[in-house]
Amino acid sequence: MNIISRFVLNYFVRILGLCCGAFIGIYLLVDFFEKVNRFIDYGAGPGEYLTYIGHSIPFIFVQILPLAILTSMVLTLGGLSRTNEMTALRACGISLWRITRPLIALIILLSCLQLFVQEYMVPWNTRELNELVDVQLRGREQVRLTHSKIWYRSEQRIINIDLVQAQEQKLRGITIFELDQEAKILRRIDADEASLINRQWIAPMVIERYFDPQSGILVETVRGERQPLKIDRQIDDFAGLDDLNAELGALQLAQLAKRLEQEGYDATRQRVDLHARLAAPFTGLVMGLLGIPFALQRGRQSNLALGVGLSLGIGAAYFIIQSAIISFGYAGATPPFVAAWTANLIFTMLAIWLFLGVKQ
Repeated sequence: MNIISRFVLNYFVRILGLCCGAFIGIYLLVDFFEKVNRFIDYGAGPGEYLTYIGHSIPFIFVQILPLAILTSMVLTLGGLSRTNEMTALRACGISLWRITRPLIALIILLSCLQLFVQEYMVPWNTRELNELVDVQLRGREQVRLTHSKIWYRSEQRIINIDLVQAQEQKLRGITIFELDQEAKILRRIDADEASLINRQWIAPMVIERYFDPQSGILVETVRGERQPLKIDRQIDDFAGLDDLNAELGALQLAQLAKRLEQEGYDATRQRVDLHARLAAPFTGLVMGLLGIPFALQRGRQSNLALGVGLSLGIGAAYFIIQSAIISFGYAGATPPFVAAWTANLIFTMLAIWLFLGVKQ
């Protein structure tokens, strides 16, 4: 690596570190003020606050990295242009590609890091956050995702749910085990689905199996129609887990979607989340490419406030477009692949168009 590459990389890395620190700090500050009342109500101590912050940082890092890359690229190249260093480099016959090549290589490495954090760290952190908020603070029995199914215990019942459909207010594939004091199964209740009606879960068809507590032998099987189920959670309690898909890696999410489709369930949300998970690491590269022409078009007129404002504006536009198209994907209006990748494609085309106006 020559002197020019080291100089440009050093400049970029310093700004990137400041941007990541500032964005993470702002995110945590806003999140803290939104949830501080809840923590006070639950009687949380300093340890719970620090645990929450620690497990939140990987998720926040994944979210803000593309915006931090865009801001750093704009400020780096804009700063070099403002001090005439970019002009001097170009006058020496060094091409724009030669100047930005080490930055692009670093952004690719950062995208790989984002993929690793998103695949291995964020799901674990999400599970820990759910346990902290739902179990340690709220005092509820813990919800676990085992082999892509929801399990939790409530008093003398163990409840298993295949799928939560928050929008339709339905549960799919429900099994309830009722136990005695010695943890022996007394009754098993199976229902294909249940709907939330007047804050009570009602199943159209229920199969109840009774077992002898001593021998464990099946004693009786009873079928019933339109029966209430003893599930002590409302749909908000499941939705409050910040979407259980976030607890799964991409491979697990793909397996969940395949299993749901094989069992006849709608796996559109899982497919959209899977493709969005795969598209997310490329967003940083797209933002980095987009930042190059934006920075160079201003030339010596570049300044810090303008660079930050421009980056935030582009980031906000990307977020709005991505959220809207993802919503269409959830509704089934667009294929999952299209919903996840359209925003990246739009901003890549915008970057190419802006590059055509940059003097090489």
